[in-house]
This record gives sequence, C-alpha cells and structure tokens, in this order.
Amino acid sequence: MSLSVGIVGLPNAGKSTLFNALTRAGAAVGNYPFTTIEPNTGMVPVPDTRLDRLAELFHPPKVIPAMVTFTDIAGLVRGASRGEGLGNKFLGHIRECDAIALVVRDFEDTDITHVEGSVDPVRDIDVIELELQLADLETVTKRLEKVGKTVRLQKEKEQATEAVAVLQRVRDHLDGGAPVRTMQLGADERATLHDLWLLTANPMVVVVNVAEGAAIAEPSAAVRGRAAQGGADVVVISARIEAELAELEPADRGAFLADLGIAEPGLDLLARHAYGLLDLITFFTAGEKEVRAWQLRRGLTALDAAATIHTDFAKGFIRAEVSDAEDLLAAGSYNALKEHGKQRLEGKDYVMRDGDVVHFRFNL
Repeated sequence: MSLSVGIVGLPNAGKSTLFNALTRAGAAVGNYPFTTIEPNTGMVPVPDTRLDRLAELFHPPKVIPAMVTFTDIAGLVRGASRGEGLGNKFLGHIRECDAIALVVRDFEDTDITHVEGSVDPVRDIDVIELELQLADLETVTKRLEKVGKTVRLQKEKEQATEAVAVLQRVRDHLDGGAPVRTMQLGADERATLHDLWLLTANPMVVVVNVAEGAAIAEPSAAVRGRAAQGGADVVVISARIEAELAELEPADRGAFLADLGIAEPGLDLLARHAYGLLDLITFFTAGEKEVRAWQLRRGLTALDAAATIHTDFAKGFIRAEVSDAEDLLAAGSYNALKEHGKQRLEGKDYVMRDGDVVHFRFNL
C-alpha cells in the first residue's frame, strides 16, 4: 500500500522548505510564486517506537518502517479552479494524492512576500478550500449532465437515477461552501463518486507554519475552528526549525530540540497525522532476518494483510499466528510468548488490529 500526501498552499507559505526538511530532497526554494512547477516527491518513514524496540529484540540486518509519500505541489492562487497560475495542472497533481497537507503561513517576514499582501492563515485556508470546492463543483456538474442523459435510457434508468440523486446532493453541499469530506456518505454513494477523484473528498490536515519562537504554541482558536469546519486536523510546525534540524547529525537533534523546548520533531508529528488521515493501522512482521512495519486500512482482515505482503500469502493462506507487539516485547521471545498463551491462531476473516505481530502460514 502506498499512501501519498500532497503538500499544498499559497505561494511562499513554506511548502518546499517543509518538503526539503521531510525528505532532504533539495526541492527548489525561492521568494517568488511558482518556484515549484513539477511536483517533487519523497518517501518519509512513519516514526514508531514499537518498530525500534522490536529491532532491538531481534537484531535483524534489515529494519523497514512504514512509509508515507509526500508530494510538494506548486502554490495555488485565487482563480486556480479557472486555470489561474497554471491552476489546472496543479489541481491535477492534487487529484493523484490520497490526502492533503494544507500549509498556511502564520509568521511575519519582510523578506518573504505574501501573494495576498498580508499574513492571515484563516483567509488562506478559505482561499485554497474555495478553489478546491469550485473545481469539484465543476467536475460534479459535468458528470450530472452526462448521467442525466443516461436516465432517459430505460435499460440503465434505475442505476442512473440513483447516481443523479447522489451527485445532486454533493453539488448542493459544495454549492453551500462545504467540502465533500464533511458529508455523511454510504459505501454505495462513495462508489458512485470514486472515479471523479474529488479534491475535497480527500482527508486533510492544516499545517500552520510559524516563526521559530512559536513552534511550541497551540494553533489559534480561529485557525482550529476554521480547520474543524472543513473536517481537518491542525498541526503547528516551524518549517525553518525543521530545515535546520534536518541538517544536523541524528545524535545532535535531541539536544537541539531540548534547547528549544520542543518535545519531538514537528515532522514526526506530521508524518503520524498523515498516516492517520486515511485511518491506517500498522502491523509487524518480526524475526532474525527482518523487522518490518506494514500499512493496512483499519477494518481489513488477515487475508488482506497477507496480500499486502505477497499475493502468494493470500492465495495459499492457511492461518495467521498473531500476537500483540507489546506482549511479544514483554515476553522477550516467541517461545516465551507461546508459554504465556499470548499467541493466537487466526483465520482469514480475523480483523487486524494496530500493533499486531503476525506470521502467516500458507501453501504455495
């Protein structure tokens, strides 16, 4: 499974600085709009102390964390939904992502211009959300016109009529100024919308880029309220601090953060938020050869988990030997775990839990 998060926002909000810190990929940074035109992409590990502790237990040659793909998308501006500022191209890049990290600037700097003329993170959220909603509204309206013609065909009339009802409800919701992610939609309704790749249906986290001295502050009530209105979480990060942190040796980062009074890197927090946006869980495979964290949608089964590792595991599935990571760590070995009765044998319909350590038995 590959989770892709698009980093979006107005020009000069700090998107590329944040991306550089996340991935150390050296994306271009400049004080003018549209420094980034083609999206930069980088893989970022999801911090998980359970993985680190399992690695200490087994000492394998390979330790592989779960990963999140971040894509640095060029700055959007007012009118992007109408093609302003190469908006159509940039909106297309967002459609390819599973989730959105909306970066808004909340610091003053006379050396860094603001495309809107002043610093106002709530307004900036409004600008981006409006452009995404307008783009979705156009997409839904076009589909309604197409499906409306199908209603006249008796053979497909019932199915098309149901689709029209869903599309009209989504259109009205967007027309009221609200993103699709805030709608209550059933599985069939979501299936109707799936191939539209609606931008505002994606889960979103608002990343408030603050000055270095405000990195430990809570987001303002206004920003938190506006984000909640759009069904989004909020994370406060100083992209400048994260960029400086990324340049340090790993051994020096703890002291650097401690001097600033910061408990953990903001990027670790963002990676976990991004991971949680799509309601993913982590399960592990652990042994002397490899300890690895795997992503899985919450609610999926042992058979789905087996297929995530390899299709042969799913085709020849016999059973799953499952334990909780904390139980395994407390026991100190698989043998001790079994002696304590903490390892279970589960079938293909077992619903996986976050923190499961699993070994699959299968026939080739």
